[in-house]
Amino acid sequence: MNNQNLDIKEGSVLILKKGHPCGENLWEITSFGVICKIKCLGCGRIVIIDRTELKKRIKKVVNKDE
Repeated sequence: MNNQNLDIKEGSVLILKKGHPCGENLWEITSFGVICKIKCLGCGRIVIIDRTELKKRIKKVVNKDE
């Protein structure tokens, strides 16, 4: 899958290849730049990750409705 063409921006909800230890695998982007902040939608933990590493870890971009 080519992650370079994904429509990811602040507010997008992602499924990452590896889930969070709390058991949830849905993440919301709260800040998107060279350094990104993503929030676990299960426990609310915020993780700081650089954009290139985040793009490698994305499995799927989902709509907020799902």
